[in-house]
Amino acid sequence: MRSQPVLEVTDVTRHYASGGRWPFGPASRVHAVDGVSFTVGERETLGLVGESGCGKSTLGRMLVALDRPTSGTIKYRGEDIHRLSRAGLKELRRKVQIVLQDPYTSLDPRMTVGDIVAEPLVVHGQGTPAERRRRTQELFELIGLNPGHVNRYPHEFSGGQRQRVGIARALALGPEVIICDEPVSALDVSIQAQVLNLLADLQERLDLSYVFIAHDLTVVRQISHRVAVMYLGKIIEVGPGEAVYGEPRHPYTQALLSAAPSTDPDQARLQDVIMLAGDPPSPSSPPSGCRFRTRCWKAEQVCELHEPALVETAGGHRTACHFASTPTATTTT
Repeated sequence: MRSQPVLEVTDVTRHYASGGRWPFGPASRVHAVDGVSFTVGERETLGLVGESGCGKSTLGRMLVALDRPTSGTIKYRGEDIHRLSRAGLKELRRKVQIVLQDPYTSLDPRMTVGDIVAEPLVVHGQGTPAERRRRTQELFELIGLNPGHVNRYPHEFSGGQRQRVGIARALALGPEVIICDEPVSALDVSIQAQVLNLLADLQERLDLSYVFIAHDLTVVRQISHRVAVMYLGKIIEVGPGEAVYGEPRHPYTQALLSAAPSTDPDQARLQDVIMLAGDPPSPSSPPSGCRFRTRCWKAEQVCELHEPALVETAGGHRTACHFASTPTATTTT
């Protein structure tokens, strides 16, 4: 992989104003994303994993300029995407695309799948109607669907086939980066594997970069070169996939991996599950210091007083924890 990043995210935050408690009360701010930084290289997949509500999808929307950060910068090929003119933003849409989570609601039921896939070409004024139809049929072949079915409607396809249509739509303009926002979470496990294999094959053939957002650790492990773990709006651990999964250093990552099902029965019997106490705090009032401290069995006073920095521990493996360590065999309740 080349050293130049395709995407560069620097200290990005996204805060939302929320109303006060009924009927009166001061308004509060939801810290959906808070100080996130990472890069994505050419032909690289960065997996973004965490619990629901941790800010993954909000971050994904900002990466394609569907939402604006409160502060920080997001750069594509060195250019801040949120400072682009209307013409520049239109050009960005050709290079950075998104595949949405739900294949049942992300496709217009009144349009044929051929028209859905061709719509980006129409919007960007590319090709004649005949050329757009040929391009659509080529994309159907590329994603493993019958080109003769371009005149069918979304309800005539299965969930996995619909998601392939969504992928074809994202590929129509020849992008370099695709943001995959939970693209397989609504699919059966067997279909998930097919879609993941398709994405990996497309990356190899088309030199694509992915930001792959998911809550399923197994899915992220299968497709990602690097993995970033989010908790309550922050990245708390990031590194090469084999390092994060093989030697997780943040207590939250250790807890997530301990709860993930194992395909090896012998390993599953030996695996201690770390049970976290309580629920994640509200993003409108995150804890001081380390945001994970209210559920962490290692927490001490320093965790309350000082927020840990995301520092490198080994070979590109970075962790935000005052007591980062490799996992122990102790079961926490």
